[in-house]
Amino acid sequence: MDGAARIKQLLRVLLRTHLRGLINLQPTLLLLMVTTIILTALHPLKVLYPNKCYELSSKFILPVWNWLQYLFEKHNGATITFSGDDLPPGESAIVIANHIAWADYFLIQALAKKASMLGRTRWFAKKELQAVPILGWGLVAMGMPMVSRRWEADRLVVKCFLDNIVKGKWPIWLVIFAEATRLVPEKRLKSMQWCERHGKPQPKHLLYPRTKGFTTVVQRLREAAHIKAVYDLTVAYQRGRDWLVAPNFWHALSGPHLSEPEERGGGGYRFHVHSRRYPIEELPRDEAGLAKWLERRWLEKGEWLEKKRIQWAVEGQRAADMAGSAPCPSEELGKQCN
Repeated sequence: MDGAARIKQLLRVLLRTHLRGLINLQPTLLLLMVTTIILTALHPLKVLYPNKCYELSSKFILPVWNWLQYLFEKHNGATITFSGDDLPPGESAIVIANHIAWADYFLIQALAKKASMLGRTRWFAKKELQAVPILGWGLVAMGMPMVSRRWEADRLVVKCFLDNIVKGKWPIWLVIFAEATRLVPEKRLKSMQWCERHGKPQPKHLLYPRTKGFTTVVQRLREAAHIKAVYDLTVAYQRGRDWLVAPNFWHALSGPHLSEPEERGGGGYRFHVHSRRYPIEELPRDEAGLAKWLERRWLEKGEWLEKKRIQWAVEGQRAADMAGSAPCPSEELGKQCN
């Protein structure tokens, strides 16, 4: 096939993919709009009936999350694998996770679905998302706490939300991205520089976690008898042999056969979630102790990610050998990602 023919084939594939994404987007937006309208109607009642409104919003959110998981896993062919501790069905918990890409939401929601907590999942969402048409107001209507990542500005919003969880005994998975932003090269460099200046260890494949939000959440929610544990989730991706490469939002929505090998016309993605469960009564009581506990989890998380990177590299080399293609360079298996 000459160069012109390859370009034409690539354009046809891109056209089909984008058309597929637009088709998938229509029912998604419609469902989100209808749900947002219903939840907006409930919004004025939250002051008088916060518990009832939380229950109703959880029920109305569930079809939205189920639809998005169906699109990602079934319709678009994303295979998510799991490892680690079993998470008890229906258990309320604080959930901490590393943040790599938009696709993190699909991976964490898949685990929430396995634990029968999909409709009860709430996220600390960036305030900037409020400006996104439909999605922004939808997040507000769904009861997601919107934060600016500036503690003094967020203090009251966080306090009110946590108070409602404690007083109302809300069943919940409260998800915190402790790094506060996605893993990108410039953020990684800033994290390394900050750790060097402050004498902190830099976790592999991660950003150093911000501790203030986490310690505040744990100290308040441990007063609620129904909050039983902290779940530490580690998400990992690979595309072909490219480590920690995840699909962007549009590709996750539009790309067919996401987990099929690239040589068979698929996306070539691997998706994995590793879970650890820590009973909340075993965590330190003081803020400094909790901050140190979170730091240790991130160091362990980095070591786990490094082992997963090597495992997938070995598996990729084995598959290449079996297919008769050239093996990976030996240094690929031994390199460290600092």
